[in-house]
Amino acid sequence: MKLKITSLLLLAAIGAQAQKIDVAKAFKSAAQQTDVLVKNVDSARKIKPNLVSPRTVENGQLKMVVSRDWTSGFFPAELWYFYEQTNDKKWLALAKKYTEDIKKEQFNKGTHDLGFMIYCPFGNGYRVTKDTAYKSVIIQAAKSLSTRFNPTAGVIRSWDHNGDKWKYPVIIDNMMNLELLFEATKFTGDSSFYKIAISHADNTIKHHYRPDFSSYHVVDYDAEKGGVIKKTTAQGYANESSWARGQAWGLYGYTLMFRYTKNPKYLAQADAIAKYILNDKSTPADGIPYWDYNDPEIPNVSRDASAAAITSSALYELAKYSKNAKTYKAAADKILRSLSTAYISKLGDNYGFILEHSTGHRPAKSEIDVPINYADYYYIEALRRYQGKFNF
Repeated sequence: MKLKITSLLLLAAIGAQAQKIDVAKAFKSAAQQTDVLVKNVDSARKIKPNLVSPRTVENGQLKMVVSRDWTSGFFPAELWYFYEQTNDKKWLALAKKYTEDIKKEQFNKGTHDLGFMIYCPFGNGYRVTKDTAYKSVIIQAAKSLSTRFNPTAGVIRSWDHNGDKWKYPVIIDNMMNLELLFEATKFTGDSSFYKIAISHADNTIKHHYRPDFSSYHVVDYDAEKGGVIKKTTAQGYANESSWARGQAWGLYGYTLMFRYTKNPKYLAQADAIAKYILNDKSTPADGIPYWDYNDPEIPNVSRDASAAAITSSALYELAKYSKNAKTYKAAADKILRSLSTAYISKLGDNYGFILEHSTGHRPAKSEIDVPINYADYYYIEALRRYQGKFNF
């Protein structure tokens, strides 16, 4: 893997918490890259209009996805952040355009990823514009997501595929979709969404987390009797390993649980997960983890800049609530500075994606050491949070 990190940069990263991040430069670079991406997306859509959003670069080619892909919402959501940051109406028009293309997924009951797909773009869109049409989409998406909740198991089903592998799979990523439910309760006053989110989060604490506060990726539940059938992985190195992005999803998820509920048990969970992540011995000095903390081939395996970006963004929020604020802020700064200096695509490269060196699904030999849209989204969010700008 050709990481653009010199020994000097590594040494600098160790003391990065003492150095400020050049946010203006980082945003200018990101905006220039995204201009390139928009042009490439528009060109691709002229050929295949049903492909609505850029996901990654696969075999040297831009990979576009349809609206039902779990990553479809990150690109328009990112455009809303650019509009907020710059107040440039160009970004507003683009954000509206690409958000609209995913609107029909509010009725999709076949996925747990509606938080990513709908809340990221429509939530940001509503927050910025107060357009009630966006609010209606969010409410309907929450209704669709709620149909995947099983009260016996007490959790929201993640996947419908691979029935030969599991009966009722729930992945740690699913914590990220609970924000949609909380917002729907705020909009409607209907507490059923809130109660589903609480049940899911509580059962995830109970069944997904090991004593050291690392997380399993997939827990297979018994939907008829309740309880757990088995604990396994899909995207990690092994069932008992710590898949880096999974640890990041959990950190972010329990931080937002505390934001909405103010229940100290969620803050305690987020603190414990943060401690696990920040104390990991396999993570290099620049703060960007390998794709799985327990891959025996470390250091000769891919990093995951997406896990780092998610972690950095989550730590900035967690620092608002925790007594460990200084530690979290310093760690988030270190990660963000590394991303903004050593993991940035050269202008015009990678079809306009911002960050390099993410890992999507290594066991499936898919999206290894590539740019990917959710890495870019959480990177831009982390930059805004570094400035003290939070999207809630």
